[in-house]
Amino acid sequence: MSDVGNVTGGQSQDLVLQPLWDYLHQNHHDLLRSPLFPVVLSVTTYFVLVGVYTALDLLAPSWPCINRYRLHPDKPVTWPNIWTTLGVTVYNHLFFIFPAAVAQWLWRPPTPLPPDAPTLWSFFLGILGCMFVFDFQYYLWHLLHHRVPWLYRTFHAVHHQYNQPFSLVTQYLSGWELFSVGFWATIDPILLQCHCLTTWGFMVFNVYVSTEDHCGYDFPWAMHNLVPFGLWGGAPKHDVHHQRPGTNFAPFFAHWDWLGGTHVVPAQSGHKEKDDCLNIKKDL
Repeated sequence: MSDVGNVTGGQSQDLVLQPLWDYLHQNHHDLLRSPLFPVVLSVTTYFVLVGVYTALDLLAPSWPCINRYRLHPDKPVTWPNIWTTLGVTVYNHLFFIFPAAVAQWLWRPPTPLPPDAPTLWSFFLGILGCMFVFDFQYYLWHLLHHRVPWLYRTFHAVHHQYNQPFSLVTQYLSGWELFSVGFWATIDPILLQCHCLTTWGFMVFNVYVSTEDHCGYDFPWAMHNLVPFGLWGGAPKHDVHHQRPGTNFAPFFAHWDWLGGTHVVPAQSGHKEKDDCLNIKKDL
């Protein structure tokens, strides 16, 4: 995933991300070099996505055109659900993420910004590589914390208090699980020698798909509907995991669950059998 090929090879490919990188480099140099920037980027991305999904959750009961895409359209997300999960999320950010961010700011040197952008190929390949590595790491962690009762009770059970997840359940986690996820998301791009732009792209995409996995919706543009051959997990399969905790352990791809015999395909989403909310009833 190293960017050795940034200045060699296909010239047109090299130029695709360079204007963006030049703009960021020239106008936001100090911000991007700060050790706090990746934390701020990830946290901001998470709360923006959660805000959008929570708004959809609150609108869904009275908007059939939204509710038809919910995995459990007859079980709305309630304000008590929102406040409980938001409270744990804020607690985790204040007492785990914020101290870790301050520690990085104090002890980690500023991020060096190379003059060249990654090639488009190395950008997407780097994100894909980080996703594969992260997927394997969390699959093993997840499997272990389900198979060892003490680990499950102590660290992972809190995440399974909701058997029909919604977006705020994404980080409804113990401190240990949050630390594990954050550590891998930080260290994997370093291990694969990714360009810092690739690293930030991976962090944003990782937060996006993690939130999508827990969102409780089966939208046509969701990753599991875009990736062919059932290779992606997605919200329906993760929803099954919350109802049948011995299945679908991998966070993103499906191959580890296939190999481990823990892969379960969910029933077809109900929205595919429903009329669009804009249709007018004929009997009126």
